[in-house]
Amino acid sequence: MPAKVILVVGTRPEAIKLAPVMLAMRQNPEVFHPVLVATAQHREMLDQALSLFDLQPDYDLNVMQPNQSPFEVTEGILTRIRPVLEAECPDVVMVQGDTTSTFASTLAAFYLKIPVAHVEAGLRTYKKYQPFPEEINRRLVSVLADWHFAPTDRARRNLLSEGISPQRIFVTGNTAVDALQIILSRPTPSLPAFFHRLAPEQRLLLVTAHRRENWGQPMQQICQALKTLVRHFPDIIIAFSVHMNPNVQSVVRRELEGVPRVYLLEPVAYGTFVHLMSRSYLILTDSGGIQEEAPSLGKPVLVLREVTERPEGVEAGVLKVVGTDADRIVMEAARLLTDEVAYHEMAQRRNPYGDGHAAKRIIEILRHSIGCVS
Repeated sequence: MPAKVILVVGTRPEAIKLAPVMLAMRQNPEVFHPVLVATAQHREMLDQALSLFDLQPDYDLNVMQPNQSPFEVTEGILTRIRPVLEAECPDVVMVQGDTTSTFASTLAAFYLKIPVAHVEAGLRTYKKYQPFPEEINRRLVSVLADWHFAPTDRARRNLLSEGISPQRIFVTGNTAVDALQIILSRPTPSLPAFFHRLAPEQRLLLVTAHRRENWGQPMQQICQALKTLVRHFPDIIIAFSVHMNPNVQSVVRRELEGVPRVYLLEPVAYGTFVHLMSRSYLILTDSGGIQEEAPSLGKPVLVLREVTERPEGVEAGVLKVVGTDADRIVMEAARLLTDEVAYHEMAQRRNPYGDGHAAKRIIEILRHSIGCVS
């Protein structure tokens, strides 16, 4: 009988990174019976990502509320996922990353003594509130999980240092690279209108910023830096994909609405965003997934955070952590816009996070391991 695996997704990154695993399981129906549960922690962006991979949830918990806090998300998931788990009696619950959906679903599975597989395990900053609440979410999941699919050897070493059994840790690469390759293999989707007005000599700077620790003053600093850059470099165009959270929208639109050559985009579909990344000159972001994807495209990334749980890219020279101070952002971006040697040193197609085969490794490990958890 195929092993029943419940895959839980709540946000767009979770959907993107578990989609390759879900698709791989569907290709092996004699081994796996995957069941997709959407918490809808982020409603619109989650639905957008699932539709891109032609995935429909078998269960939709629909927990999203306006301006919700981790309290509401955790409570809603624990209450609503319990009857799903009890009805389905899965062999495994699979979660990804470090969201509140990931933690709450893991806790629910633990309460029902259902084994948990954690994709993208072992990422750490070892700073309690950076990022918040993700750093503690993923550390708590590591305490409860039975299989730890680490994207890199550094992530594996983090888990070992915390006392996780080496027999439970598997280095697979990151499924973000799998998803990226799937999208790049498809025809280019329609791109935003501004893109078609780019002159050949203009360079595109792609920006995202949404993390809780960057709300308020840090977001204002980021916006100030962008205004300075567009003023000092007449050949650049800035495209800012603005997260739907009102704490982001209010600041970004107040600071940047109407600024020449700055385009504020509603969150674009993942497929469109991948192609915008591939055609950009430089990316500024506080996103974790983009840090994993951009190296495959040869795009330098300035990380708008004080610390990253993905130091492999920094060590490989394809990422640089610059924080949120406006002067520092301007200095580092200007260096890459004026120094061709510095730019090309970062613009390497060398990805330390994976080779596009992580999902295959994960399902192969599960195929051999299910039934061995106690």
